[in-house]
Amino acid sequence: MADNNSSDTLSVAVLGTGIMGAAMARNLARAGLDVRVWNRTRARAEPLAADGARVTDTPAEAVDGADVVLTMLLDGDAVLDALRQAAPALPTGAVWLQMSTVGAEGLVPLARFADEHALRFVDAPVLGTKAPAEKGELTVLAAGPEDVRERAGQVFDIVGSITRWVGEDGASGAASRLKLVVNSWVLTLINGTGEAFALAKGLGVDPRDFLAAIAGGALDMPYLRMKSELILSEDYPASFTVSAARKDARLITEAARGAGVRLDLVPAAAERFRRAEEQGHGEEDGTAAYFASFEG
Repeated sequence: MADNNSSDTLSVAVLGTGIMGAAMARNLARAGLDVRVWNRTRARAEPLAADGARVTDTPAEAVDGADVVLTMLLDGDAVLDALRQAAPALPTGAVWLQMSTVGAEGLVPLARFADEHALRFVDAPVLGTKAPAEKGELTVLAAGPEDVRERAGQVFDIVGSITRWVGEDGASGAASRLKLVVNSWVLTLINGTGEAFALAKGLGVDPRDFLAAIAGGALDMPYLRMKSELILSEDYPASFTVSAARKDARLITEAARGAGVRLDLVPAAAERFRRAEEQGHGEEDGTAAYFASFEG
């Protein structure tokens, strides 16, 4: 374990305090861990000081002396850039929990970086969005060596309610590949909901009649109800943004192409997210892809 100024308290550096990273860091700090946070836009990290986290100016300052480095950034390029900035201060043997959604190919340079800097690498993307992150109820999909799982588990048990270990080699990408499969289904549900509501509007059907028609049956599901409420309320607070969903759609499509699998729904979803971005909905919840069904 890295030197933590003679303290037995686990020290965690959280790099990236967006929607998900901020919630994770807050829960870790409230649980009594020594938490240091960094975000490219410092103002987004500042509120975490009230919960006991130490806000730093650079990734290197955040990771200095840390037992665990947790990355929760937009994509693989952002993760690699942050770790390169942190490199001079990275403690040898620190556990790196790479929890961003970067895809299997995006994981390759990250695993290589971990090997070059003697970091214990754990591929650990999560299932869940803002609300479960705030409640510490994420599902962690993890791949990493047995001898770091206890230390990693001290973090996972705080930020999530379920940890599913799917491999012993973080560099294998087993967890990241599983995350892409799950997200392909998530994107299908988001766009299916939006298109059903758009069609209802176009045909003059009350969308509540649609929801009533399937209520309690095999076609009903909590996720549909949750996303439907956003469209009905005409309010789209972000838990998984349109822009992030478009990025994930690209990762899924690229992974499928590399595996010789033809996908039709996910590329179509990516196009809907692109149109919604152009309409100015990029930072709203992915459900705002609903607007892609209409001009303007």
